[in-house]
Amino acid sequence: MELGIKGRTALVLGASGGLGSAVAEVLAREGVNIALAGTNAQALAANADKLRQHGVKTVQCVWDLANASEIDGHLRAIQGELGPVDILFANTGGPPPSLAQVFDEKVWMGQFQSMVMSVMAITTRLLPAMRERRFGRVLVSASSGVVSPIPNLALSNALRATLVGWAKTLAREVAPDGVTVNVVIPGRIETARVHALDAAKAKRTGVGVQDVVAESLALIPMGRYGDPQEYAKVVAFLASKCASYVTGSQVRVDGGLLANI
Repeated sequence: MELGIKGRTALVLGASGGLGSAVAEVLAREGVNIALAGTNAQALAANADKLRQHGVKTVQCVWDLANASEIDGHLRAIQGELGPVDILFANTGGPPPSLAQVFDEKVWMGQFQSMVMSVMAITTRLLPAMRERRFGRVLVSASSGVVSPIPNLALSNALRATLVGWAKTLAREVAPDGVTVNVVIPGRIETARVHALDAAKAKRTGVGVQDVVAESLALIPMGRYGDPQEYAKVVAFLASKCASYVTGSQVRVDGGLLANI
């Protein structure tokens, strides 16, 4: 299937590793120029080297999403090197494990800025040019916790749910201009984040990590964790011309984990 996005430009947040780097690689294979944003300069440079092997242009931004003052400068640099951004993959990484009954205002406000406000601000700045060109893709990476809240992940459950409501509202506003907005929900995808959460649960419950993994696998009909590339290919499809009539949707990539309709 020809995705029709060769020569487009994508801004991939959280591109130091995990889901972000997988999405960047899959898009690069489709001929998309990539702006890599993340906090690990060494990882970004290594990923950029891999992407250039696909004949695309890349730019790297060491970007702290918690710092709102960095947004305009990074976007100017990206657009100066690669031109207007056509595709935004809004992947902000995960906050620390947390209980809903424990409220630390400083932690919540910091995570709200990096996980929610940053995505809204970046999108708002990119939308006018997308609407003018009558092509734009905003893809928000969420969590299965927005469908079925995950114990001990109160921050993630609450803040990602905020983005889901915002994305659904935005999708209706910009649909007439050829801009689509979709939320992609990963299940247990095998990334460093998932391994860290498994380790944290093992420590909290006093069992072995392998026992935690076995418990998770028992809940997944496919019986395994997902490959980041499997998730990334769904994102690439939603970013393509082929998905021009898909907007305001929540797309699950979870191996059947979520039992909710």
